[in-house]
Amino acid sequence: MAMEQRRHILLYDEDCSFCRWAVGKVLAWERGRVRAVPIQGASGDRLLAEVPPEKRLDSWHLVTPPGRVLSGGAAAPAELARLLPGGRPLAALFHAFPNATERAYRWVAAHRGRLAELGLRERRP
Repeated sequence: MAMEQRRHILLYDEDCSFCRWAVGKVLAWERGRVRAVPIQGASGDRLLAEVPPEKRLDSWHLVTPPGRVLSGGAAAPAELARLLPGGRPLAALFHAFPNATERAYRWVAAHRGRLAELGLRERRP
């Protein structure tokens, strides 16, 4: 629990190969500021208690150290980008254009299976 209070937590769909790939890219960039947790499981259930179960897999979610849950494209990417080394200009862009960010996020979320087919996926041994 103490670790969750100090770091942001990125919750993702562990059954989605594109999602695992994207989270891997974030973790390679973020330098220990974010912890990744699958939505599916006890930790995901606890952290996303305020999100209806049928909505949890619709997007990834970012839980801030105080416990605020940010979901989808309007909030989560901007907050997440702010945590990344060199990500502040990207965060500012996301904040300046929240509707475009949300639309782009929703497009990626709706096409994540196709993106995985194009090679943007985690390959398991």
